[in-house]
Amino acid sequence: MADSSSPTERPQDSRDDVLVLNKDLERMIDGAESISVQLTWMGYDMVALRTSPEVGASMRKLEEAYLKCRLAVDGNCDQEPETDKCPEPSATTLTQM
Repeated sequence: MADSSSPTERPQDSRDDVLVLNKDLERMIDGAESISVQLTWMGYDMVALRTSPEVGASMRKLEEAYLKCRLAVDGNCDQEPETDKCPEPSATTLTQM
């Protein structure tokens, strides 16, 4: 009788193992996709900056304009756009994109 209960437990263990394996693979794929996106943006930034040095200055001006607009919309901070006075955890710089 012990032999008859053993085969019914094996497929269940096998299914659990497959589910765990699928979750692990999904997590690894998500990590690889994230790294791929970061590398793509790094390559884009490198090509853009090497092609035209003015792009870096334009990006900084655009970021400053964004911060000024953000302050105007929020209205919580002083008039000057300083990241120390008004921290934005969701704000990203253009180089991080």
